[in-house]
Amino acid sequence: MKNRRIQAFFLGLLSLSCTIQAQTKATTDTKMEWFKNAKLGIFIHWGIYSVDGISESWSFFNNYISHENYMKQLNGFSASQYSPDKWTNLIKESGAQYAVITTKHHDGIALWNSKAEKSITIPTHSLAKKDVLTPFVNSLKKSGLKTGLYFSLPDWSHPYYDINTRTKKRYEIKNDPKRWQQFVTYYQAQLGELSSRYNPDLLWFDGDWEHSQEEWKAAQTLDLLKKYNPDIIVNSRLNKHGDYDTPEQGIPVVSPQQKYWELCYTMNDSWGYQPDDENYKTPNMIVRTLADVISMGGNLLLDIGPKSDGTIPEKQTEILRNLGRWTSKNKTAIYGTTQGLPFENFKGKSSFSETGKSVFLYLEEAKDFVKIYGLINKPDAIKIVGDDLAKVNFSLTHEKTMTIDFFKVKFDEDVTTVELVFKEKPLFLKTFPSTHYSLTDILEQKNTKMAAYDLVNLLHGGNNLLNGSGLTSDGQDMHIQKTPKTNPETLEWISKHAEALYETDKGLPEGYYSGMSALSKDKQTIYLFVEGTPTGPVALKGVKNGIARIRIVGEGSIISHKTYNKLYWSDTPGIIYIDVPKNRIDKNMTVIAILLDKPLNLYKEKVGAIENNL
Repeated sequence: MKNRRIQAFFLGLLSLSCTIQAQTKATTDTKMEWFKNAKLGIFIHWGIYSVDGISESWSFFNNYISHENYMKQLNGFSASQYSPDKWTNLIKESGAQYAVITTKHHDGIALWNSKAEKSITIPTHSLAKKDVLTPFVNSLKKSGLKTGLYFSLPDWSHPYYDINTRTKKRYEIKNDPKRWQQFVTYYQAQLGELSSRYNPDLLWFDGDWEHSQEEWKAAQTLDLLKKYNPDIIVNSRLNKHGDYDTPEQGIPVVSPQQKYWELCYTMNDSWGYQPDDENYKTPNMIVRTLADVISMGGNLLLDIGPKSDGTIPEKQTEILRNLGRWTSKNKTAIYGTTQGLPFENFKGKSSFSETGKSVFLYLEEAKDFVKIYGLINKPDAIKIVGDDLAKVNFSLTHEKTMTIDFFKVKFDEDVTTVELVFKEKPLFLKTFPSTHYSLTDILEQKNTKMAAYDLVNLLHGGNNLLNGSGLTSDGQDMHIQKTPKTNPETLEWISKHAEALYETDKGLPEGYYSGMSALSKDKQTIYLFVEGTPTGPVALKGVKNGIARIRIVGEGSIISHKTYNKLYWSDTPGIIYIDVPKNRIDKNMTVIAILLDKPLNLYKEKVGAIENNL
């Protein structure tokens, strides 16, 4: 009897624990709903570093400039042309649903009139002599946008903080715990001010790597924030006390495992305004990055860096307005969507609608058709989002492969969105056999574009039908068996691109390239198969290797490429953009060869926060 009571007691505890966990999960999911649906936010790095156009805080931390000279920028921070409503209107025009502004960076300078002990503030200590945070938050709230406040945990200027620069510490915490507690009291007092005055929807912490959660008193800080707003959303940088992940700069190759996440991303190489940083991504690249993030179920937090007078640089404005052009056209395919189809089902970017009854495909090129594999039920309609006049034909085979034709579609200049509409939620096979084609079947197809696609799709999956077929390495003197129905145009395409087809192997895993690919036998050349006409440069992610050269297969043309978001001191690869001249496009399928410095080495690690900015 005693054992039964003990068992019942522990079963009761287990049941109570499960109930509490379920309630906690439900509460978290409820408060995260707006964030999950938002998809696009704007990050704003604004501070005195915009006066001389130098790196925010890091410039004195790394001893590139003395702290004294860095702080002299207070005398040049005027905010003379600052118009919060203009900022808000531009953010709304971009399609963003929330904004996050740097209330205080690691340099410790507060944008608001902080009364915390020994605070350095814009209203008191700068040329501007005014609170620049309050009017912007008021404007955000009036507009209906959600309010996010960035707050640096470290404060390298404050006398109570232990760290001053990379080479200089004020004291050791273990030797002076009272002084450290004074700092904790100071930073928590500032968070209390921000919470009570502005009631933010989101707190965006930074710099937690400098101390442990115990030293930060992270749990106590979170409790403090929840007193003001029980539904406050906190990012992952409160040392294991956050609600969502914040990968930085490096676009994740595949979706992070965390349910909620947000990519914080610059337009050029800088967070704050730097007049000499002209390394901007194009508006096209930014739209495609947003589509990439949406397809992986995350949010994009795109950064702008206003000038010290409060104006936003023209190129940044252009990017935001082009985003707005695309987001206003594609609202139904952006907000509230969830992570898309596995790469096995669709060789591209996609998402599901909030109801799950629509599938959205994001096309980065103008092309004649796409294929979807493993689809069990037929859609009721297929539309081009934002173009009610477009007519789209489709067919579904017994092998559960659907082909969608785009012969009469006007493609978007950046990303064309295709919506598959179903009465009931679409069903997709998780595992399915490859489409069964023989080489003869492919060679006899009348449509060479379709034949090339089917051949390459099998190759990408590791089934090279041309092995042992009589194909030669240079495509000359081939002995491929022909029939009276063999399409000579398809043979010609194979001959031209023999280098990418002769004894090549399975392509890149999901996430590295939004299309089909293959690898050379020695794994030192990547072959990218480019369908149709891309709207911008071809993008490749997650390759650690150096690149020797890139060329178009079959004609020897060397083409240019550029890498963005590669930090020289970090192992995280940047994103490689490859320019494919329109006059070099093959009408059936273009093939690009990327020669690497050594056998392929792919990045598979998690993209995290930047803890170093040399």
